[in-house]
Amino acid sequence: MSDAERLFATPPGVRLGPIDLIADGKARNFVLQMKAGRFHGFVVRRGGSAFGYVDRCPHAGLPLTQRLDDYLTPDGALIACSWHGALFDPESGACVGGPCMGQSLTAWPVEVREGAIFTA
Repeated sequence: MSDAERLFATPPGVRLGPIDLIADGKARNFVLQMKAGRFHGFVVRRGGSAFGYVDRCPHAGLPLTQRLDDYLTPDGALIACSWHGALFDPESGACVGGPCMGQSLTAWPVEVREGAIFTA
């Protein structure tokens, strides 16, 4: 899929599902098909909070993971790019290690309302 068909934002108010769809301390991939193209993102859950990001490493422009939903380090503390080892803070998206220091993941605004995750 070309970048022209790949979207990097979504409209607000799209219900992604119940927060329990993602285990606490884990992450989940979401692909949304829209008229203009397809959006690829993921959400990290921390307790009752959710943090969303576009599934694209700022270093090489590739999706972060080579395996579905495998976005976090084994201890769940950081988001990890499986291609070049970049590490990101799950709550801010800031690169904290690896080849993209000083850069950040692109935020995908999400919010938790009434026990469900929505785009914001």
